[in-house]
Amino acid sequence: MPLTGPKEMFEKAYKGGHAVGAFNVNNMEIIQGIMMAAEEEKAPLILQISSGARKYASQIYLMKLIEAALVEADLPVVVHLDHGADFDICKACIDGGFTSVMYDGSHLSFDENIKITKQVVDYAHDRGVWVEAELGRLAGIEEHVVSEENVYTEPDQAVEFVERSGCDSLAIAIGTSHGAYKFAGEPRLDFERLEKITKIMPDYPLVLHGSSSVPQEFVEMANQYGGDIPGAKGVPEDLLRKAATFGVCKINIDTDIRLAMTATIRKSFVDNPTVFDPRKYLGAARQAVKDMVQHKIKNVLGCSNQI
Repeated sequence: MPLTGPKEMFEKAYKGGHAVGAFNVNNMEIIQGIMMAAEEEKAPLILQISSGARKYASQIYLMKLIEAALVEADLPVVVHLDHGADFDICKACIDGGFTSVMYDGSHLSFDENIKITKQVVDYAHDRGVWVEAELGRLAGIEEHVVSEENVYTEPDQAVEFVERSGCDSLAIAIGTSHGAYKFAGEPRLDFERLEKITKIMPDYPLVLHGSSSVPQEFVEMANQYGGDIPGAKGVPEDLLRKAATFGVCKINIDTDIRLAMTATIRKSFVDNPTVFDPRKYLGAARQAVKDMVQHKIKNVLGCSNQI
């Protein structure tokens, strides 16, 4: 099945009160695990490639792996650039076959963010490619953007930003953050802000970044088998499920996949010290990715059986 764009899957998600999972990919096992889960759940899927993933595995390798995964797949799949740092990266991904790109100008001034986003939009739309942008800033580190604190998205600014830039979807800041250490105290999302944005931008697809839940069983497993990940805390899954009923059509998940893989591999090394065949521990890690993604699709995103 050929790659698709997000338009139809987001329209269906908005009306149905569910979200589409956008899962970051870095290698073959991650792609396979995600694809197996989505196929089993009959769910739409977004495979995200970050600037870091492009540097690590190269864009062409990742695209060929995805191409191989699509040979027998019978589900809609979007390939999306996550956190594009500038116009040139977005252009390279559009030219390389991506069906969706995200330009991240969240660290820039309001007007400069609009200016470059519109440049990306003009190039992408001429080639039938979707554009996601970001307004507001999440705490933590993600690719080229580092922020000490959240800068929440202002609803009125969001309307102006979308109108002036022409972007197709907007990532907003309502309390999520990047990485495994999202909350020092009680986790909360600003649903009042989200509801206001949804009301003044009806039918417009919103996006949540930094939305991994950091499952404690994998934090504990990693630490039990030699890791050092103290105090990691993510977004509770019930809050994410609720967000999907307020116009959030795309939820990004990366950290949870990394945790599941790393914890599983650490356990495998300790439990099977004589094993040196990468297929053994990477096979187990691939299964952990599948199980994690399948859980997210069914219980967090609510998008099982939506194709």
